[in-house]
Amino acid sequence: MRRRQILGSAAACSLAAGHLHAQPGVNDREVVLGQTGILSGPLGAVIKEFNAGAQIAFSQANANGGVSGRQVRVITLDDELKPEMAVANYRRLLVDHQVFAFFGCVGSGTTAAAAEVLRNSGVPSVGGYAVADSAREKVKGQAFFVRASSGREAQRVMQQLKTIGLTRVAAAGLDNAGGKEVVQLIQQAAAVEGMNFVGGSLVKPDGSNAVEAGRAMAATRPQAVLMYLSGSLPASCIEGVRKTGSAAVFYGLSIVQGQVLAKALGDGVRGVAIAQVMPYPWDRSNPEVVAFNRLATQANTEVNYTTFEGYLNARVMLEALSRVGRNLTQGRLLATLRSLRMRAAGMEVDFSNPLSVAGSQFVELVLLRENGRFVR
Repeated sequence: MRRRQILGSAAACSLAAGHLHAQPGVNDREVVLGQTGILSGPLGAVIKEFNAGAQIAFSQANANGGVSGRQVRVITLDDELKPEMAVANYRRLLVDHQVFAFFGCVGSGTTAAAAEVLRNSGVPSVGGYAVADSAREKVKGQAFFVRASSGREAQRVMQQLKTIGLTRVAAAGLDNAGGKEVVQLIQQAAAVEGMNFVGGSLVKPDGSNAVEAGRAMAATRPQAVLMYLSGSLPASCIEGVRKTGSAAVFYGLSIVQGQVLAKALGDGVRGVAIAQVMPYPWDRSNPEVVAFNRLATQANTEVNYTTFEGYLNARVMLEALSRVGRNLTQGRLLATLRSLRMRAAGMEVDFSNPLSVAGSQFVELVLLRENGRFVR
């Protein structure tokens, strides 16, 4: 009788210990990731493309047996790019859906607003999209951003403008926390290169003042206009500038979607350059790019920079999970991410520098053609 009591107590302690150390979002069959981001309106279309690219990588991994025998599943909630909704979504994902980690969360103001929730949870986040540098700082060490920082993009564009002798620069950004910050980063980059920043305009996410914002910038007589806009907004902004007779040239930061812009402007897209933070998605000399193109075709998904970014971000997430192995805990994943160094389609990704807010420093400028393709 005494022996049965001891064995029963030991079993109960074992069960209690197992429950104590159980990880949310992980069981023998799957690991569950959570995402909050805008899925509606012109900006939502971009995130749906990002997610389509990410799903290609996750589906391929699952078809090959998953990560250490577990299938990867992503739960996505729409926050309309509103900080209060994003914070609520983070909490829902943690409490109601018990996610193991976050993936591909969107936006600067939303990320900054949720920084305390994210830090208190101890849950890692990988592959955030359109998150400005100051918001990245708030979650540094807890969230890991693959794409180069907005400041790095602005610096690269300014260096190019200086090289070709254009010195009067204006900027258009989204009328939110991230957009305002990026306009300031562009102004700072211009000052570093000794250029004249003549003014910035903010465009509402619904595009209602995009043409008006373009006209306002044209009044400052810029030689070049930089855009931190997404969806259909860059086309409307360019239209507003050109209606004034301005001969300014246009540069987009990486959230500008070339295909959308080309469909809207047709021949008018000639000469527009875009800073890209991902490798060229049509590079037939790169085996990883070739594999992505094949998988995208099979999935009936368009090949472009946004889908490729989703795919590569998912590849980074999968690599980190794989390196942790079968004994998957949030603490082990965090430790792995904080020392992670890898190559993705030839792009160096390095999270080991605690002072950096970006895993990659890769930025290249490409010209946009009227058919929506890019020339390197």
